[in-house]
Amino acid sequence: MIIVHHLEHSRSQRILWLLEELELPYEIEHYKRDPRTSLAPESLRRVHRLGKAPVISDGSVVMAESGAILEYLVERYGDGRLKPATDTPQWLDYIYWMHFAEGSLMPLLVMKLVFGRVATSPMPFFAKPIARKISGKMNDQFLQPRIQDQLALVEEHLSRHPWFAGEQMSAADVQMSFPLQAAASRANLDNLPHIRDFIQKVEALPAYQRAIERGGPLQLLGG
Repeated sequence: MIIVHHLEHSRSQRILWLLEELELPYEIEHYKRDPRTSLAPESLRRVHRLGKAPVISDGSVVMAESGAILEYLVERYGDGRLKPATDTPQWLDYIYWMHFAEGSLMPLLVMKLVFGRVATSPMPFFAKPIARKISGKMNDQFLQPRIQDQLALVEEHLSRHPWFAGEQMSAADVQMSFPLQAAASRANLDNLPHIRDFIQKVEALPAYQRAIERGGPLQLLGG
């Protein structure tokens, strides 16, 4: 039996979605975030030493990292589903977006969240103007231009394809869903209609809805 060690409001939500798409039986071990720090509890370290979600256990296999988990599940249980054939152009898009999600877009969004909280964090009063200036400059001159550039790339791709790997939904869409939802929680997507429509399409899918019912609502950290 596959067990998903599921941290609320986290990347592990998309693992539940993939399992629902594959119609695989699974169980959920629920973990709550620390109400003060929003971090995962120490109990997750008993499953994987880094103590982060998502993590799955499948018999003797313990697997961490969203992309690795999705690829493992598709390869082992997909029976050809949710992945293009390797001799097609769609496969190139598939592997690109599978890695782009956490390799390019998500690190910038996390940095934006962290720097956005610097200015409001407790600190001596004389340090606040300096912290605000540094965090504001980091966001305005480095992070935001790069996030906008990457979202423009995504928008252009989705303007030509209904899904990230072509005409059919794949695990690449599952992987890309979280960073796009995170971006939507921190910015207005009126000028990115294809990304907005993609998120709405994903969240309306029956398998996605079942994953929400089992895992709980997804509330992303703002900033």
